[in-house]
Amino acid sequence: MKKLLKRNEFYVAVTIAALSIAIQAKSGQFFTSNNFVDTARSMIVPGMLGMGVMMILISGNIDISFPAISMLSAYSVVKGFEIAGYNGPVALGFVLAGLIGLMLGFINGVLASWLKLPTLIITLGTGSVYLGFMQGVLKSKVISVLPRPIANLSKTYLFTVYNSELGITSSLSVMFLLLLAAVVITGFILRYTMLGRGIYAIGGDIVSAERAGFNIPFIQIFVFSYMGGMAGIVGLTRATLTGMLQPTTLIGTELTIIASVVLGGVKISGGHGTVTGALLGTLLISMISHSLILLGIPSYWTRFVTGVLIVIGIGVSAYQSLRASRKVASNILGELGELGEK
Repeated sequence: MKKLLKRNEFYVAVTIAALSIAIQAKSGQFFTSNNFVDTARSMIVPGMLGMGVMMILISGNIDISFPAISMLSAYSVVKGFEIAGYNGPVALGFVLAGLIGLMLGFINGVLASWLKLPTLIITLGTGSVYLGFMQGVLKSKVISVLPRPIANLSKTYLFTVYNSELGITSSLSVMFLLLLAAVVITGFILRYTMLGRGIYAIGGDIVSAERAGFNIPFIQIFVFSYMGGMAGIVGLTRATLTGMLQPTTLIGTELTIIASVVLGGVKISGGHGTVTGALLGTLLISMISHSLILLGIPSYWTRFVTGVLIVIGIGVSAYQSLRASRKVASNILGELGELGEK
């Protein structure tokens, strides 16, 4: 119980439970199959991006270029399919989008390991380059009619539920399977591989990690490439979910995604974080964005409530880190005192 009370995930889960009960008591519409399906659908894009952002943050880095990577990758694939009149397997589109994103993320990783500058500055610059390339060179514009393979996929659902009381239906897109795959793959890498240990190690103390034998440049390039590949797939996923491609639809969401992951207990300073926490943080932010209206709260209060929760989450994380460091210092002083007595 003591360990549980020290984890951000516990408090985020309690907040989600309390908010769910409050919404249900006020509207009577939270614990319905429609709301569950809509919530699951709203988690697909931020949840997938959150997996990549979590890995970046755990490694002690930060990336704010992923919305530009996501949109450039998706636009390149959709426009290419449109020009070529492609009518083959839709999987090729996601593979190409992922590869384009991976290449752009690889550039971020190489620059980070080579220049050794704060990655916030590096990705701020590369993000502007990617966005400028899409808007200036590719002359991006809204594509309202998607190529047939992608359009057909946008109408493919895992299942549909019907609320007879309200007379509405809600469908869960097959794209939800991509979120599940992203969660499983990210969790496996971080928990069961030596690479995952290296990611945590360089985020905790890069000097110690290097002395332990971890290949720092390789790990940095990997996490940025992983983020880029995930962002590329998410861009095409977003287009599939909306049935159209708006080239700037994800621009400006980077801070919200980062904040939701940090709210779930991933330390922005690196070295700590879990898939469960990142998902809970993303779920809480999604609930606030989509469910406050059920409480009768105007939508413009969403940012205020989100900001308060983020500040609280970061504050709790900082307090826990400070308490842990004081405990370590106290133990060291105690051992030194015992040695002095001997």
